Formats: sequence, structure tokens, C-alpha cells
Amino acid sequence: MSSNNSNIIISQANVYISNINRLLKDMKSDVSANFMCFNNKEVIITTKKVVASLDLSMIEKYIKNLNNLDSNNIMSP
Repeated sequence: MSSNNSNIIISQANVYISNINRLLKDMKSDVSANFMCFNNKEVIITTKKVVASLDLSMIEKYIKNLNNLDSNNIMSP
């Protein structure tokens, strides 16, 4: 992920964590995201439980659909 994308995500981390948790809850997942941090041009999202591939796909789709991001620079989880 480019550093510009990372900066955009981190600046709104609290909103994105809330939205990710809402989407996970709507999917009837018992996983919830609780922290987002920036490390060497990567955004790391921690969860309270082990995440299934469906949950990862939903999170990836959400991040790629954020406004002002270059989705070509977002690597899959």
C-alpha cells in the first residue's frame, strides 16, 4: 500500500474500524476489529478472533471502495 493511502486510512481509523465492525456484524460474524495501526507502508487491523477468509474478503472490499484511495496499490490480505 502506498504511504499516501496509509495516511488517508490512518487519519480516519476510528470511522473505518466502526464501519468494518458494522459490516462484520451485518454478516453475522462474531469477529470484531479493535485496532488499526500503520507499519512500513502497511495498515494492520487487529481483531479479537481469528478471521475467516470471508471476513478478510469483506474487509478488503471495504478498504478498496474507500474514496480517495488508489486501489491499485492495495495488496490482498
